[in-house]
Amino acid sequence: MSGGRFYSKIPRMLLSGGQNFSQGFISPTYGSLTFDAMFERLMGYASENGGQRYRLIIGTDSFLNSETLFVSAVIIHKIGHGGRYFYKKTHHRKIESMRQRIFYETTMSIELASLIREKLDANGFSKIQLEIHLDVGTNGETKEIIKEVVGMVTGSGYPAVTKPDSFGASKVADRHSR
Repeated sequence: MSGGRFYSKIPRMLLSGGQNFSQGFISPTYGSLTFDAMFERLMGYASENGGQRYRLIIGTDSFLNSETLFVSAVIIHKIGHGGRYFYKKTHHRKIESMRQRIFYETTMSIELASLIREKLDANGFSKIQLEIHLDVGTNGETKEIIKEVVGMVTGSGYPAVTKPDSFGASKVADRHSR
């Protein structure tokens, strides 16, 4: 069961409050975009240079204030040649538990990855590698839950990347979560 095919059979909007990934993506290059417009930009970029290898990275980070702000990033990486990214901000009630926020971040990334994987497969881009970057590592508070969230991701059919290599969550999404 590769590429999230198992997870794609689970009903959408499982997250508390029901995530709506159909709108609200932001690109530093293109501005505000719908999910479909963001996907078109991703595929346009991936189609620019034939013979290049790409990987698609999904990562989510959160920031705790009077509410919890979640930022999910979608990065298309042209291996060896940079890339482009898009992000979506989601406001949620205050979640003080770091453990609960990390699980929520992971679930948001899996759900978004599944939506993107379905569109990739339907549009002839099934060979693009998709991976999920997690804001957890072997040092600090998150070391206690690293196995659980990595298991969630790999059990859903995606490779999981953790700190210090998880720049999709710990750098790109983090940059827009403050």
